[in-house]
Amino acid sequence: MTVNSRMDAFRARLGGFAFGGDYNPEQWDRAVWDEDIQLMRRAGVNLVTLGVFAWASLEPEPGRFTFEWMDEVMDLLHAGGISVDLATPTMAPPVWLTHEHPEVLPVMEDGERFGFGNRLQFDPASPRYREHAARITTALAERYSHHPALAMWHISNEYGQPSYGEASAVAFRGWLQRKYGSLDALNDAWYTRFWSQVYTSWDQINPPEVPRSWSNPTRRLDFKRFVSDALLECFVMERDIVRSYRDDIPVLTNYMRFYKNADYWTWAPEQDAVALDIYPNPGHDDAHISAALNFDLMRSLRGEPWVLMEQAASSVSQWKVNNVKRPGHMRLGSYQAIAHGADSVLYFQWRASRGGHERFHSAMLPHSGTASRTWQEIEALGGELPRIAEAVGARSSAEIAVLFDWNAWWGLTETHGLPRNDFDYTQIATDHYQPLLEAHHAVDMVHFGSDLSPYKVVVVPNAYLVDDRFTDALTRFVEGGGTLVCSFFSGVVDANNQVRQPAYPGAFRGLIGAYIDEYWPARGDETFAVTFADGTTRTADWWQDSIHPETARVLATYASGHLEGRPAILDNAVGRGRVVYLGTRLEPGALRDTLLEAGAAAGVSPLVAAAPGHLEAVRRVGDDAEFLFLLNHSETQPAEVRLAADGLDLISGAKTGATLEVAPLSVSVVRFENTERVQE
Repeated sequence: MTVNSRMDAFRARLGGFAFGGDYNPEQWDRAVWDEDIQLMRRAGVNLVTLGVFAWASLEPEPGRFTFEWMDEVMDLLHAGGISVDLATPTMAPPVWLTHEHPEVLPVMEDGERFGFGNRLQFDPASPRYREHAARITTALAERYSHHPALAMWHISNEYGQPSYGEASAVAFRGWLQRKYGSLDALNDAWYTRFWSQVYTSWDQINPPEVPRSWSNPTRRLDFKRFVSDALLECFVMERDIVRSYRDDIPVLTNYMRFYKNADYWTWAPEQDAVALDIYPNPGHDDAHISAALNFDLMRSLRGEPWVLMEQAASSVSQWKVNNVKRPGHMRLGSYQAIAHGADSVLYFQWRASRGGHERFHSAMLPHSGTASRTWQEIEALGGELPRIAEAVGARSSAEIAVLFDWNAWWGLTETHGLPRNDFDYTQIATDHYQPLLEAHHAVDMVHFGSDLSPYKVVVVPNAYLVDDRFTDALTRFVEGGGTLVCSFFSGVVDANNQVRQPAYPGAFRGLIGAYIDEYWPARGDETFAVTFADGTTRTADWWQDSIHPETARVLATYASGHLEGRPAILDNAVGRGRVVYLGTRLEPGALRDTLLEAGAAAGVSPLVAAAPGHLEAVRRVGDDAEFLFLLNHSETQPAEVRLAADGLDLISGAKTGATLEVAPLSVSVVRFENTERVQE
C-alpha cells in the first residue's frame, strides 16, 4: 500500500479526529482496567498508544515473553470501540539487558557511561541493543499485526539520545568512509591542516568529546549528521520488521519540538505520517507562538496532515516551575494544533502515574479523578471534536515560506569561533515567523532541498551555513519573480563549514548585490539608530554588517555608531524578483514592518483583514469546503474579524455573516464552500 492509502484508511477507521493518549495499564492493577475503558468511552477516546514503556513487562527475561496481559488489554480496548497505536517499547531497555550487556548503555560527551535507571538509556549504534530491539519488535509484530484493535504502529519513542562510546565511534568511522570515500577528502573537508589535525588512518577518528579547548568545527558538524542518521537507522530497522508482517498499517514515530539531534527533514519521508510531542510552557504568555511554528514545521515536513501524539492536559514535570494550564488553554492549544494540520488530539498520558519521575505530570484522568477541572475540560473537548470531523484530512497551503534547516542550525550553533557564539537559531526563526503569524499570513517551513516554486516570498533567517543546491534554488526563485528576505550572517560558509571566497556573504553576494568586509557584533547592550528612506528612524542592536553595495539600492542606513551613514538594509533587483537584505537585528516592530511590506509588494494577502494580533487565523482546505480556524489567545480581550462570505461556525452551529466576534481564549471554526473567500 502507499503512504496516502494507509493514512486514508486510518482516518476512515476513526471517522473523525483521533482523541486519546498514552495508556500504560501495566502500571496498574487489573481491577483498574475496566474502569479505564468505561471512562475512555465517556470522554470520547477513540485511540490510545499502548506499550511505550512496557519492555520489562513484555520480556521480563531474555527471550521469555509475557503477552497475556497485553492480549487482554487489546481485547478490552477493541470491545470498547477503541483503536490502538501499538508501540515497540525499545526506548526503555529492561535492567536485565543493561546488566548483562552494559555496552548498550550510552556514553556521554564527557566519557561517562549512563547507569541504569535513567531515561533513554541505550546507545543507538550498539549492535547488541539493535539485536534485542529487533527481537522484541518481531515478537510484537508476530502476535498483534492482525489484531482487530491495531490501527497504527508507534516505533520506539522520542528518538534523540546520542552516544559517544566505542560503538558510536565504529559506526561514525563507517559513516565517514561512506560519505568521503578517502581520508584525503575527509582531511580537506575538515580543514585538518589547521592545528596539524591531519588523519592518516580511519581508526584515529573518534566522536567529539566535551571541548577541553577549541575543537574542529566540521568534525562536530559531521557527528551531528551521523547521530541523526544512526537514530534513523534504528527506526527504519523496526519499521521494516512490522511492515513485513502487514503492509496496510501506518508506521511512525514521535518527534519532539525543536529537537537538534534528529534532522526531521530526512526522517519524514521514512514515515507514513509525521507525529509530534509538544509541551509549551504554560508559564510563558507567548508559548503559543513557538507552538504554532512547530505545528507549521510538522505540517511542512511532508506537506500533509500530521499527528499530535503527545501534549499535556495541564502541567508537566520538566521545568523548574511547572505551571498548570489555566482554564481554556488546553482546549485552545488543541484546536491550534488542528488548525495547523493535526488530525489528532492525543496526550501523555491517560491516567496519572502514582510513581516515577512523571508522577506529577498531568493526565487526561488526574489523581483527583473525574471531579477535577482537567477531566471536565477533557470530557468536554472529547464531546466537541466530532462537530468538526469533516475537517479531518484537510490540507493547507501558503505563499510565504521560512527556512528552517537542521544543517543551518547545526552550523550556526554547534561550533565556536564565530563573530558571536550566542546565536539561538530557533529563537531567530521564531522572531521572523511571529510577525507573519500575527498578521494572519499562512506560512510554510522549507529546507535546503525544498521546491520554492509555490511561494511568493521566502524568508531566510541567519542561514550562516548553506549548501550549493539551496543557493541555486534561491537564485532561480528570485530570478523567476520571487521575493527573498534574508537576514545578516547568511551564506557565509559551505556545507563543510568553510568560509566561501572571496568575500562575505560568499553564497549570497550576487543575490544581495553587495559584499561585506567586516562583521561588527554589538558590545553588551549597545543599540544603533537606523533611518529608512522615508525618514523614519528605528532601533537595531546585537549585530552590524559593514556593507559595500554593488548593485543594491540602500533602504536604510545607520544613523549612529561607528558605522553611521553606512547601509543597514538593502533592496536588490535580481531578474524579475527582489532581495531584501537585513544587515542588522531590527527591533521587533521594524522587522515586522519590513517583512509585511515585502509580502504586500509581492502580492501576498492575509487570511483575514483588520483583526488584532492576538487573534490567530489559519485555514485548512478539504475537497468540498474550506475551514477557517479563528483562535483568540487573549485571556481578557475579545477579537472581531471581518469575513467576506457567509459561513457556518461548526462548533457553535451558528451561521456567520460579515463580522464574527471570538471570545477570549475561545475558538471558532468557520466552514465555507470552496468557492467562497474568507478574506476581505
